[in-house]
Amino acid sequence: MRTKYLVTFLLVVALAFTEFAVLRRVDITVAGSAAGPGGVAATEEQIPAYDVSALKSPKGKYLGVTVTGGAEMGRVRKFAGETGKTPNLVAIFESFDDRFAASEVRELHNYGALAVIRWEPYDVPLRDIAAGRHDAYVKEFATAVRTLNLPIALTFAHEMNGHWYSWGTKQTKATEYVAAWRHLHDIFTQQGATNVIWTWTPNVVNYLRKVSIRALYPGDAYVDWVGMDGYYTNRGPKTFQDLFVPTITQIRTFTRRPLLIVETGAEPGSRRPAQITDLLTNVAKRRDLLGVAYFNINGSGKWNIDRDDAALRAFRRAAAKDTFGFDIRTVK
Repeated sequence: MRTKYLVTFLLVVALAFTEFAVLRRVDITVAGSAAGPGGVAATEEQIPAYDVSALKSPKGKYLGVTVTGGAEMGRVRKFAGETGKTPNLVAIFESFDDRFAASEVRELHNYGALAVIRWEPYDVPLRDIAAGRHDAYVKEFATAVRTLNLPIALTFAHEMNGHWYSWGTKQTKATEYVAAWRHLHDIFTQQGATNVIWTWTPNVVNYLRKVSIRALYPGDAYVDWVGMDGYYTNRGPKTFQDLFVPTITQIRTFTRRPLLIVETGAEPGSRRPAQITDLLTNVAKRRDLLGVAYFNINGSGKWNIDRDDAALRAFRRAAAKDTFGFDIRTVK
């Protein structure tokens, strides 16, 4: 009798263990099936992606700065003190093989500023990106953006209508550029990284009349903002009208997306204070312009205004308008 009872008991235990294992396998399968192909698993615990809708069309104007290749907060705060306005847009330059600068984006967000990632594909043919040869890296980057879950603006391969970058007109066809941009956008979407404001950014067309920026445009389905890079130089255009309006006129033949001056500056000289006033006054009054970021670095020109008292005074006066500057964390 004892042997019979023992066998019965063991059979009951075995059946219970088998049922638990089957149910556990079902749970794992259901949880795993929540993720789309190559996408982020949509579990109940997952936090929704940061909604960037309000940041795409805020009530105020962005007033930003580039201080170095990254977000050196000491220099950002110094610029804020000099100009009397806290920057709410700051550029970060990243090579296409860099890891996502999550800590810098977080630091800027805590400061109240939106990070503009300038993603530069040096020595990486855009046709290879479009063909998927760098998908593993792109997925890793996009997943890191989604995991941080803070808003960023992303400009990929900026000034593509120029010839000075490896992704420019001398080495890359317009069709290859568009295909690469769209491919990146699709991967970010698949990874759930919708906390990105896609910012297509050509150079102003003044010196590049033969290049069609329309042919380089990925389409409204792939672009949120249209950026522009252009500088007041001693030998070039002296006014906002001459520097930016020809490009705006071309852009408006193919899209109504909001405009942002992502990179600009003025060379030293007697004209610089007036040009800074001209720049900020026009950005403030134009409804189609979201804002501007000043390139406060010496590079192709001596754009830095830290030691130019007259330029700083002009910047401070023009930036004092209430329309400039807002804390991105409070935008709804």
